[in-house]
Amino acid sequence: MHPARLFHVADEGRLLAQLAERPFVTIAAAPDGRPRVAHAPVVVRRLTDGLAIDFHLSRNNALAPFLADGFRAVIVSLGPDAYVSPDWYESADQVPTWNYVTVEAEGPVTILDEAGLVAQVDALSAQEEARLLPKGPWTRAKMSPGVFEKMARGIVGARLAVERLEGISKLGQNKNAADRAGAIAGLGDHPVARLMENGPE
Repeated sequence: MHPARLFHVADEGRLLAQLAERPFVTIAAAPDGRPRVAHAPVVVRRLTDGLAIDFHLSRNNALAPFLADGFRAVIVSLGPDAYVSPDWYESADQVPTWNYVTVEAEGPVTILDEAGLVAQVDALSAQEEARLLPKGPWTRAKMSPGVFEKMARGIVGARLAVERLEGISKLGQNKNAADRAGAIAGLGDHPVARLMENGPE
């Protein structure tokens, strides 16, 4: 997390919107003292006891053997990012920087049972197939009997119970209007320019 509070985002709606838009995340943990990283698409669930983030990993993934005992992890979703050249600023004596948007979720990770794994795969498929409309959605029902069950033996489901959810929206809020306008012009049609135009809120 960037240390400047100016860039911090705590609004749950905004953070969940980014997770919905960019659900392919990095999962970082050190269950045995050694840092390990996995990458996976996620589904956010609102449960009676709070938010949860469900995902699945290959059984050969470096984190998979530790799921049975559980561990703490941080999930990171990266939004658009861009290098900002000081040449684009009106003010003199500036330095290069990087503007970006990111979301972090932290909490304990536990293993999902077989039913939970199937539910996660179904929910993930539905979530992503919805982006492909008007194409008709893919479902497990299109597979030959027994094939999904066989393939599912190669993956393991997991759930992170969200205890901390926050993000960074570093979009030049610390710069004056002229410098921000210069950076926006310099970035051209980059998505970060559009975010800067719309403001960090």
